Amino acid sequence: MRLSRLILASVAAAALFGTAAAQAADPVKIRLSWVAPVTNWASILLEKKDLARHLGKSYTLEPVRFAGTPPMVTALANGELEVANLAYSTLAIAIQNAGMDDVRIIADEFRDGVQGYYSQEYMVLADGPVKKVDDLKGKVVMTNAAGSAVDVAMRAMLRKFGMEDKRDYTMVESAFPTMRAMLSEKKVDMVPAVLPFSYDPELRKIGRTLFIQRDAIGVTDMIVWTARKPFLDKNRAAMVDFMEDTLRITRWFLDPKNHKEAIEIAGRVTKQPPERFDWLFTTRDAYHDPKMLPDLAALQKNVDMTHDLGFVRAAPDVKKHADLSIVEEAAKRLQ
Repeated sequence: MRLSRLILASVAAAALFGTAAAQAADPVKIRLSWVAPVTNWASILLEKKDLARHLGKSYTLEPVRFAGTPPMVTALANGELEVANLAYSTLAIAIQNAGMDDVRIIADEFRDGVQGYYSQEYMVLADGPVKKVDDLKGKVVMTNAAGSAVDVAMRAMLRKFGMEDKRDYTMVESAFPTMRAMLSEKKVDMVPAVLPFSYDPELRKIGRTLFIQRDAIGVTDMIVWTARKPFLDKNRAAMVDFMEDTLRITRWFLDPKNHKEAIEIAGRVTKQPPERFDWLFTTRDAYHDPKMLPDLAALQKNVDMTHDLGFVRAAPDVKKHADLSIVEEAAKRLQ
């Protein structure tokens, strides 16, 4: 009887171990957000999944598109995103307003205003009434979402000229792809022309650049990748695998020898002629750090500005919300 009980116990333990092992072997689901095609890594990572050695093994990847970064805060809070590419402005909103003190910065996506690289443009009609920033008083300006990075930078610039939303100008929201039409139809007087939309030849025909983001706020750590600490703690091994694959893919895109194939991918993803993307991953593009490490000093200044404009109650200390150990460990594997 004792032997039978021991055998049964062993069988039961083996069954439990087998179930646990099977569950542990299931790939970790990673939903990664994005807004602008090609400009955000999530929109093109799977175009080079041949370089993703761990994809389908330790993790799966599902890119999820949003109209702007503010809705990502809700998705992250509700467990509908594992990794959110938040703007400096929505990072502060997530931590302070949404109460997600466990949000961690895990990597960098791109920076605006770095010397020698592209800076975000704010465009008006070439033949329109707005000739200088002062002329925007009483006019209608467009944003993709209140509190987004381009929105905060625009408000900061207008404040330099003594203008505030609702009092001196009207702000309306719309998705980036609709902005050229809104400007050409004179429904708005200024639009933020983000990459890749800013190089749209049709927009260039009708518009001109009134100012660039560097004029407004200097160097901006525009977009950082974020995740919540409990998810990172539970799935660290899979996240290191994911970041290893991501670094391998992003470095491939950034390598000048792959430029021709990279712009062909961009054309395929956006269903536009590839030659329209000759600027991609050059100095005519925003700056991408090859190690995907953020500029925390610049990011802190950007977050402080978000507080100064009244979007958050207090400016969080970004260093306390940064965990770069995962991307750093992943980078060591590629050395």
